[in-house]
This record gives sequence, C-alpha cells and structure tokens, in this order.
Amino acid sequence: MKLEELLAQKKSPILERWFQLLLETYPAETARFLKREENRFANPVGHTLYQGMQGIYEELLNGMASDKINVFLDPIVRVRAVQDFSPARAVAFIFFLKRAIREELAGEMREGQTALGDFLDLESRIDDLALYSFDLYMECRRKIYEIRVNEIKRRTSRLLQRTNLLAESPEPGPEQDGLRT
Repeated sequence: MKLEELLAQKKSPILERWFQLLLETYPAETARFLKREENRFANPVGHTLYQGMQGIYEELLNGMASDKINVFLDPIVRVRAVQDFSPARAVAFIFFLKRAIREELAGEMREGQTALGDFLDLESRIDDLALYSFDLYMECRRKIYEIRVNEIKRRTSRLLQRTNLLAESPEPGPEQDGLRT
C-alpha cells in the first residue's frame, strides 16, 4: 500500500495523536480544557489549533501548496507566538507530526508495506514545514516587540505631557533664531 493511502486511511488517529502531543506542551489544566471544549466560541484557541493541524495534514498529503499551507499554519504559529513559548517549543508541534505518523504506521513500516523513499520524502516535507513555521514565528515575535516598543513610547510621551515636561515646541521666532529686531 502506498504511503499516501496509509496516511489518508489513518488520518483520524494520526491527527488525534498529533493534537495530543501538542497539548502536552501546555499546563495540564489548559490541555484538558483545549481538548474537552469543542465549541469554537468557548474554545477559540483549541479550535484554531485543531483546524489548522487538520488543514496542514491535508495539504501535506496533497503536495503542500505554500499559499494553502500558510492559511492553516499561520494561525497556529500566531497563537504559539503570543503565548511566550520559546522558538523551539513554539514550532516543535510540527515535529510532533513525525512522531504521530511513526507511532500510527509502526506496524506497516515493520512489515515493509511502506516504501522507505516515500517516508523519507514525507519527513523532508515536514522538516521544510518546520523551517517555514520558524520564519512565521520570528515575524510574529518581531511584530509583538514592535507593538510593545510603540506602546512604551506612547505611554512615556503621555506621561511627560501630563507632567508638563514635554510641551509642544513653539515655532521659532526671531529671538529664538538669534536674530533680534
């Protein structure tokens, strides 16, 4: 049986295992909530994570068009970026997919039902996805820091204005230019 067929056949257990591995990166109580609450409005983070993972998996099977992958990957990376994960922990969920696939296809791999070349190609695509995820994560973090710096500037300016230490600079007049009439 071809690897793509096995991956399609075992889609649900692979996705469930991948999601479980991702949830293990959160505190226990948070992980229980993210898994238990299925209402997308009561649990937007859990919904975003699972839907994104499902879309990534589908695209991985269908050739990984970068514009389509980005639609699913970007929301997950944004969530992980604002949650203050380290870069490695933020994008590690991509590598968890390899683990989930290996665990679910272990029997078939031992029996030689999957071609090693196909499996290595799949792992290379997952590695590429991880690199792309890292780029997205770093861009999100850059934006977060930019927002923080702008907020600090705004607050400092407002504080200085309130304490009258910062005033609007008047237009230079003849006396200020060094010219006297």
